[in-house]
Amino acid sequence: MQRDDAFLRAWRDTSGPADDEVSRPPQIYRTLWISDLHLGTPGCQARALLDFLKHTECETLFLVGDIIDGWQLRRHWYWPQAHNDVIQKLLRKARKGTRVIFIPGNHDEFARKYLQHNFGGIDVAEEWIHETADGRKLWVMHGDLFDGVIQCAKWLAHVGDSLYEFTLKLNRHLNSLRARMGLPYWSLSKYLKLKVKRAVSYVGDFESAVAREARRRGVQGVVCGHIHHAELRDIDGILYANDGDWVESLTALAEHADGRLEILHWAGQLPARSGATTAAARRAPVHA
Repeated sequence: MQRDDAFLRAWRDTSGPADDEVSRPPQIYRTLWISDLHLGTPGCQARALLDFLKHTECETLFLVGDIIDGWQLRRHWYWPQAHNDVIQKLLRKARKGTRVIFIPGNHDEFARKYLQHNFGGIDVAEEWIHETADGRKLWVMHGDLFDGVIQCAKWLAHVGDSLYEFTLKLNRHLNSLRARMGLPYWSLSKYLKLKVKRAVSYVGDFESAVAREARRRGVQGVVCGHIHHAELRDIDGILYANDGDWVESLTALAEHADGRLEILHWAGQLPARSGATTAAARRAPVHA
């Protein structure tokens, strides 16, 4: 059987362990967006993600692409129990009434064959227009269609993906050493992304291109992922929101009941006993 089919069977499977007892009250939101989980890779912070899913509730949950990393799984099969638990938790939320919308990205592009289908209560869509409680229309999409490397030189993207995975592996060893020395978590990959001139230029070009397309479509804002850089800001009158990732930054985008948007930095909310990365850089919430 093709592994792509096995991925889809995982979405349909509604069995699995019951939730652990919730020790902290859940945070309630109107809408949540998460992306770039990269389940199927050692870099995925699955335990932190499970903590987030257990301690948040919302009416609508958007999975904004790269939920399952098909690129990595084709090279090397990696699927620990914690990754299966994430899938089961998402399915459980859908069964309990949360509307879950999955917008595939480039790493889980196999799911684009199943647009307009529903798996275990999860809708698969190419993109979405979301209206906030205060009446703003936000275009929701993964973002890889605005990445020139993905569109014009896919082989180069795969090479870059391999180098990125190597950086994350090096980062895990580095932070293991830092933990033994009593030092907090520090993301090498995030540091390089923010300090290397070409990387900074790429992020800026990507954000501007996405904002221009949102304006052309006549919406007030755009929500995306793909570049693993959480951001919430105005670009020439268009609200640009990137929900970040669950490999480096452990972030999500949240809409409150009044339509206010906020980037959630979950690393600062993890209990020390979770065993997850708890000392990642903590930033004040960003609102729009």
